[in-house]
Amino acid sequence: MRKTSPLPGLIFVVILAIGLSFAYFEYVASIAASAAISVVALLVALVASYAVKIADQWEKTIVLRLGRFRSLEGPGLFFIIPIIETTPYWIDTRVIASSFRAEKTLTKDTVPVDVDAVLFWKVVDPKRAALDVADYGSAINWASQTALRDVIGKTILADMLEGREKISVELQKIIDERTEPWGVNVISVEVKDVLIPLALQDAMSMQAQAERERQARVILGDSERQVAEKFGEAAKTYQDNPVALHLRAMNMLYEGLKQNSTIVVVPSSALETMQLGGVAGLTALTMALGKEGAGQAKEGAKPGA
Repeated sequence: MRKTSPLPGLIFVVILAIGLSFAYFEYVASIAASAAISVVALLVALVASYAVKIADQWEKTIVLRLGRFRSLEGPGLFFIIPIIETTPYWIDTRVIASSFRAEKTLTKDTVPVDVDAVLFWKVVDPKRAALDVADYGSAINWASQTALRDVIGKTILADMLEGREKISVELQKIIDERTEPWGVNVISVEVKDVLIPLALQDAMSMQAQAERERQARVILGDSERQVAEKFGEAAKTYQDNPVALHLRAMNMLYEGLKQNSTIVVVPSSALETMQLGGVAGLTALTMALGKEGAGQAKEGAKPGA
C-alpha cells in the first residue's frame, strides 16, 4: 500500500493557521469579515493541499484532466488542478517478484504434477500499464498461470525434472510476448519446485535403485573380466619361465606360513614342484618360522616388563 506524503497536510495546516490569524485580528472590527476570512482560508488550504503531489523515486503518476490523459508525472514534486485533474494510478517501476503455480496439471505423458514458479518483471511503459489494461498485476498473474499450464502439457515428466532451465526460458518468452502490449517487461522466470504423486515417487525410487544395482553388477563383471585377462597374461609368463613360477609359489607359501603360523594344507604335487623335500621339509620350515615368530614376540615383550 502506498504511503501518503505529509507535505500536503503541512501545507493545509500552515495556510489555515495564517488565515485564522488574520480572521482573529479582523474579529474586533467585523465579525462577518472575520468569518469570511476563515472560510476563504479553509478553502485555500484545501485546494493547495490537494494540488500538491509528491511521487517517490520509483513511482510514475498518471494525471487525467476531465477523464483524458494529460501527462505522466514523477518522481518528485508536481501540481495538479483540483477537481479538474485527478491521479488515479501510481505505477511502481521497480522490479517486482510474484509467485504463481499450476496444480494437478497433466504432463504430456499424463502425469499430474504441481509446479511452483517465480516471475520477475517490471513496468517499462507506465502509460500503457495504466490505460491499456484494467489491473496489470492480476493480468500478469493469470497470463503466467496459463502459460505454465501450456508448457507442462507439452513436456514429458522426465524432461521437466531434468531441464528446469529450458522450461524457465520458454516460460519467459511466452509470458513476455503476452505482457509486452501492457508495457511490462519479463526479466526472468524461475521454476522453484515440481511435485509429483507419492506413488510415482516410490516407483521412481525403486527404478533408480534397480538401475544402481544393475550398474554395480556390470562394474563387478567388468572387474572379473579384467582380472581374468591379467591372470591369463601371468599364466603365459609362467608357462615360458618355470623358475619364475617356482619362486612365486615358494614366496606365497612362505608368506602364508609367516603370517598365520598354522597348519597349511598343500598338495603333494605342489611340494614336489617347489622341491622342498616332501612333508618333512615343509614341517621343518613351519617349525623354523614358528620359533622365529616366538622369539620376536619375546623381544617385543621385554621393554614393557
